[in-house]
Amino acid sequence: MKHWRSRRILQRPEWSNVRSLFKSMGYSDVDLARPLVGIANSWSRLVPGHVNLRELAEQVKQGILQAGGTPVEFGVIGACDGVANGNLGMHYILPSRDLIAHDVEIMVEAHRLDAVVLLGSCDKIVPGMLMAAARLDVPAILVAGGPMLGGCHFEGRASDSSTPTEALHRLESGQMSEHQYLALEDRVAPTCGSCSFLGTANTMCCLAEAMGMSLPGSATIPAVYAERQRIAQESGRRIMGLLEEGITARRIMDQRALENALRLGLAIGGSTNLALHLPAIAYEAEVQMSMDLIDAVSRSTPVLARVFPAAAENVPDFDAAGGVPAVMKNLLPLLHGEALTVTGRSVADNLQGFRAPAGTTSGSLVRPLENPYATEGGLAVLRGNLAPRTAVTKPAAIPRQMQRFSGPARCFDGEEEALEAIASGVIREGEVLVIRYEGPKGGPGMREMYKAMKLLYGRGLALKTALVTDGRFSGSNNGCFVGHVSPEAAEGGPLAAVHDGDRISIDIPARSLTLHLDEGTLHERIKGWRRRPPKIDRGYLALYARLASSADRGAVIRHRDLGMPEGPPEET
Repeated sequence: MKHWRSRRILQRPEWSNVRSLFKSMGYSDVDLARPLVGIANSWSRLVPGHVNLRELAEQVKQGILQAGGTPVEFGVIGACDGVANGNLGMHYILPSRDLIAHDVEIMVEAHRLDAVVLLGSCDKIVPGMLMAAARLDVPAILVAGGPMLGGCHFEGRASDSSTPTEALHRLESGQMSEHQYLALEDRVAPTCGSCSFLGTANTMCCLAEAMGMSLPGSATIPAVYAERQRIAQESGRRIMGLLEEGITARRIMDQRALENALRLGLAIGGSTNLALHLPAIAYEAEVQMSMDLIDAVSRSTPVLARVFPAAAENVPDFDAAGGVPAVMKNLLPLLHGEALTVTGRSVADNLQGFRAPAGTTSGSLVRPLENPYATEGGLAVLRGNLAPRTAVTKPAAIPRQMQRFSGPARCFDGEEEALEAIASGVIREGEVLVIRYEGPKGGPGMREMYKAMKLLYGRGLALKTALVTDGRFSGSNNGCFVGHVSPEAAEGGPLAAVHDGDRISIDIPARSLTLHLDEGTLHERIKGWRRRPPKIDRGYLALYARLASSADRGAVIRHRDLGMPEGPPEET
């Protein structure tokens, strides 16, 4: 095997010392005569989407052994967005993505592993693992843990882990008793798995499948289904096929694959965070993924599936309707059908044998190309004097009547200030909330404004206000929101110059974000801006704040061009 790297460090007699170390762990001569296949397992008892990965890892091991390899498992960190949201922990979530990529790289390279199976499900873990695969360029395959099932019905749909936040105002206002609220808490997340809505976690698992890095049909299988275990075992067998055939990650993760993933994400109304993660993966694969490309592909991609928060259906419903293959088959005329996948076959070949599940009909969640939910994709890239280097929003989750919004600014220099204002009832209908100093550098870590949007929803303001931030959003958010404003406030971007009462206009169809201020006044305000001391000046976050790129470049630690500043020079 061309990529049998471990063989060199296991040959006798000069490498007998290495063999003895493996034997101290119980490996035999038979084990050491086979390729060493890593299993990068982000299992923990802290993340619902990962709690079943220990079980799936055993299935992957079986598949590797069946196909003649030796599985070698190692742990990878993974943090839960849901636990971290709305508190100090959220600073760490996006930066963990780059740390995960470094972690997998170090373990695979330090031990000269021949291939790697990546086990993950949740928001920053999956893109971090895909970044590592592209950087390493060894045979690799991603196995997702799968979504959880929907919870009890609430407001006409299956509830999920975000429902208690939406219902909080009902409890506080007496519309819901404490007993009812606690019963809701017990029933919204009935199984393990990634959150059942189409947030970043499920979006990125779908994108991994669309780019050819996971087996067809695997992204949306619920975590508790037996099929999830079978697909894990099949993935273990298939990694050995990739090794034998010499198919490394970059042979799959090329320009065509990432454009396919982008188009699929737009066609299903995926999370705005894909605009951070695809550029980061592209950076590691050394292919193009600019904001201009994202917007151009969005303008030519119809929305063929609607999943919560864009509709009542959740990801298990999407799976029952055929999942990613159903959308890709309808979308095939717009895809690179010749792109290679982990099956060893092309996208078009994989889709040729796909048949919609029994009981589904055309237009029941997944629509055909000629009858889309919308003619343009689920994301929009905005520009204007408030976002010279772009901002991102999600029209697929924004009611049509809210896609044009104008109002006076109410400015907050951080999420905590905004949450306090919303909770105290001082936000007025018609206002545009500006939450700044929450970008990659200013946050640091580019926190999600998940809780702010949910509190606005709970107070009946989701369709009466707008929110603009250099932070980002959860895939479960809806209402009128714009994030990823670049350059961010901490870089001296125009967002730092907004004052309370300044009028801001959001025009999603026109792709514009405008601060109604004359150029001279805006220039003088920016000129008078002074860099603030970092909010966190120690540990990994301090390092990330110094090295991370702007949101429009993926907020990635750009290890190939360190030391190249993106914003204004530091004030002396």
